[in-house]
Amino acid sequence: MSTEILFQTHLVLGYVAWLLCFGAYIWPWLSSMDRVAAQRAIATLHSFRFFGLVFILPGVVSPDLPASFATFAAYGDFATGVLAMLALLTVRIRPLFWPFVVAFNVIGIVDLIVDYYQAIQADLPAHAGLFGATYAIPVIYVPLLMITHIAALYFLVRSRQNETRAIADNATAS
Repeated sequence: MSTEILFQTHLVLGYVAWLLCFGAYIWPWLSSMDRVAAQRAIATLHSFRFFGLVFILPGVVSPDLPASFATFAAYGDFATGVLAMLALLTVRIRPLFWPFVVAFNVIGIVDLIVDYYQAIQADLPAHAGLFGATYAIPVIYVPLLMITHIAALYFLVRSRQNETRAIADNATAS
């Protein structure tokens, strides 16, 4: 099997495994929480994204890992992690908490999509060995990050829909 097929198989199976786990355990748990607690749990996971700086750490990844990919991935993860930490730090200041929740999720999704795009452009799946010790990040960690970003945005939209519905119900009842 080629390196590209192995990498793509790992990536797809990473999504499948996390979706199965998410559906069985994480989604029911998050859905049972109030919206702030659910967002805090997701932000806590994403607060560890400072670890993405490893993509620019000499000796961990190959020096041949394209800098365009490595630099954007590293700093995109770092920015997302810092925004998630800021969300956690401001949880008691709701006018600050919610913008940080939106920001870390939007920046995080954009980061991951651009990382995928740049990886494809650089033909990284065929050269997956360039990831060195960070190989597990795109195939194990990234699928969970993307899934939780989507869940966080769903919870944000759902809460807005519920608020709008409640306002409409109150107006109709009056």
